[in-house]
Amino acid sequence: MLEPKQMSRAVIVGHKSIFEETVAALHKANLFQIEEFNEDNSGLRIGRSFENIDDVSKKLVKIRSIASLLGVKDVGTKKQDPKAVVSTLDDTLNRLDTELDVKTEQKGKLEAELKEIDSLKKELLPFANISLDLNFYRGYEHLSVFTGYVKEDVGVAVSRITSSYEIFYDPKGGTLVLFVTKDKSTEIADLLAGFGFRELRVPSISGIPSDSLSSITSKESGLLKQIEAIDAEIESLKDKYADFILASNEVLSIEAQKSETPLRVATSDSTFIIDGWVPDEDFVELERIVKAATNGRAFVSRQEMTKTDEKIVPIEYNNSKVAAPFQEIMDLYARPRYKELDPTSLIFISFPLFYGMILGDIGYALILLAIAFGLKKAISSDAIKPLMNILIYCQISTLIFGVLYGEFLGFSLASLHTDHGVTEGLIKGFATVNLLASPVGGEMITFPVHRTHLVMTMIIATALVGFIHINIGYLLGFINENRKHGMSAAIFEKGSWFVIEIGLIMAILSYAAILPSFTTIVGVVVFLIGFLMLLKGEGIKGPIELPSLLSNSLSYTRIIAVGLSSIYIASTVNLIAFDMIWQPGTPIGVATIFAIIVFISGHALNTVLSIIAPGLHSLRLQYVEFFGKFYEGGGRKYNPFGYIRKYTEE
Repeated sequence: MLEPKQMSRAVIVGHKSIFEETVAALHKANLFQIEEFNEDNSGLRIGRSFENIDDVSKKLVKIRSIASLLGVKDVGTKKQDPKAVVSTLDDTLNRLDTELDVKTEQKGKLEAELKEIDSLKKELLPFANISLDLNFYRGYEHLSVFTGYVKEDVGVAVSRITSSYEIFYDPKGGTLVLFVTKDKSTEIADLLAGFGFRELRVPSISGIPSDSLSSITSKESGLLKQIEAIDAEIESLKDKYADFILASNEVLSIEAQKSETPLRVATSDSTFIIDGWVPDEDFVELERIVKAATNGRAFVSRQEMTKTDEKIVPIEYNNSKVAAPFQEIMDLYARPRYKELDPTSLIFISFPLFYGMILGDIGYALILLAIAFGLKKAISSDAIKPLMNILIYCQISTLIFGVLYGEFLGFSLASLHTDHGVTEGLIKGFATVNLLASPVGGEMITFPVHRTHLVMTMIIATALVGFIHINIGYLLGFINENRKHGMSAAIFEKGSWFVIEIGLIMAILSYAAILPSFTTIVGVVVFLIGFLMLLKGEGIKGPIELPSLLSNSLSYTRIIAVGLSSIYIASTVNLIAFDMIWQPGTPIGVATIFAIIVFISGHALNTVLSIIAPGLHSLRLQYVEFFGKFYEGGGRKYNPFGYIRKYTEE
């Protein structure tokens, strides 16, 4: 549970005549991680891809481009027989490619025509309110035509220069069309420049602009309908061929993987050597599979693991299904190294525990449980499901602590007697029970536990939880050091922290008159012994980290601090909402509506914060305070040669 799977380094040797059969068997077994071969002076060389790689690659590129064009999504479908897929692959792929080419070509032509129409429409719009045939704008030998935008009507100014002109002006859009004799064109051009004239291109068609616009709009509508019809036909192709595309992509991807395998292994003129890793528990199965696939002509041997191998051995988790989702949290940080303990099972306990201690509200737990189950059912992604399982575990913990705290959406379930009177709870007749006096802060420990009235007690309690959690980390660090460097290193590097803590505890308890006074001296001596052990084990770095023992423990008090902030947010939302209902001078119906809006939106926001804040702080306590005491990480993921089929089944 606390260790990754034990791995074996294995070498498979055989004649090239059985190379493809061996690769196919290894791929189907999905057990053996191939170690990449780098050419050296051994005389071996990297192999060449199998002969079918060119054909497979071309088909794979084509099927993936079609899938991208059609927008085929990676969704679960009924699994198909790969042999049936291969037998129809060429014909179906060619037919689909032809049909799609025809549709995309038609659509491309229509879209190009639509683009031209849109461009022409933009050119016509400035002339829409000028009822003059576009043929009249060009073809004159002795006339100059000015078309463009001006700030205002220039008719009066033009008349001062010449009486031989014709002007059309659209005051709404500022479009000007001006005809003058060519001998006056220079003067007119200078005049128009003073009015901010900007030239417009005249569309190269004939007819009245408004009529042309109407005709173009009608044609545009027709083209859009044709494009929609083609899109519908393409969508029908997607529905028709989606299963084929997904299954073919899977089959071709598998063939491509197998065909490219020789590029990863060592070969000679007549033999191949495949080097890699397999879990210890699967080594015998690997031997059986290779022997069966090659009729005993390929040989599998287990290699003795060296120190160098321990640095590169791939890591496969070995956790129960219940704890497995928390491997996502481990991967966010780093996989353990081969001889390190895997703390996934411990995180399975501590992460939801801290989360529940922080949030501790029945109402939020039920809301987030419903969201987690809903998302888990609605989204089939393998990446989402573990995260939803983690959220579910955290909400179960939150529900338990919600009952312990007696909280529901910021309301207290039980009534509480205080110096200021009785605070009523949600459940009538459910009264808080006094259990015992707290040793700190003059507080009374009750059931349900009212966190807001036990702040000092909760601070001490969470610090003690942190102290225990940190010491579990030191214990794991002791085991890791013993594995890596022996018992002596483990005693001096990690065991010294226990000695230091014992000395400090003895001195503190003696100072508090709980232990006899002479134990102060004993505690100081024990502390100094631990200090010297730490100095020997970790050098100057160890003593420098001594203050972190206190700061790390105090860091766990964020459990109560963040939890109280959530309570106060929820309580404030409730107070505002209920005060609005009884606001003097406001109609009860209107006030109720606004109160409901405030209540729902306020608690919705706090629900979001209830995912983020407890999650982040719980994560920090794992990564910084806990992992810092024992965990190094840096292992590489075990990635066996093979393919997990989703759309085909042999």
